[in-house]
Amino acid sequence: MTLLAHLIKAPALTGAVAPSSQFLARAMADAAQGAAHIVELGAGTGAVTRVLARQCPDVKLTVVELQPALAAKLARAFPRTPVHARPAAEVLDQLSYEGLPVAIVSSLPFRSMPTLARAETRDSILQFLRRHPGSWLVQFTYQPRAPFDGEHGFAWRRRRTVVANLPPAGVWMLRATA
Repeated sequence: MTLLAHLIKAPALTGAVAPSSQFLARAMADAAQGAAHIVELGAGTGAVTRVLARQCPDVKLTVVELQPALAAKLARAFPRTPVHARPAAEVLDQLSYEGLPVAIVSSLPFRSMPTLARAETRDSILQFLRRHPGSWLVQFTYQPRAPFDGEHGFAWRRRRTVVANLPPAGVWMLRATA
């Protein structure tokens, strides 16, 4: 099933009309540089996953994709990579990396997600970042503002605008401030 078919079937969970462009995928992977582990949320068709695997070959990658058909394709395409077909919040709450900086690379559609799922995912991301000092979130959005409201002790920074994407997207990073 194509991304467009998934968008029609579950628009709040898909959030994109086309896979991320190679330019957006590279910008996301660039922002993940320096991590000892990468957790990709909302991997979809694997456009960002492929670039992460290519640009960060020595970094352990974990992939999360809620839609089972897309997760199964990702598992076949990346047989040595753990692929979880579960909500991002559930996976993040169970992952732990001792003393290693982790980049969470997310293509989740925060602005269109159902309210409860958005709140649970946001809270799990913030808890994960608190448990793993030095870690950060890389998130893109189609809107000209941060992907979701921050919290005391965290700050968003816009890294790049990628116009060679449908639609153009901003790449943001969220880090703890203290």
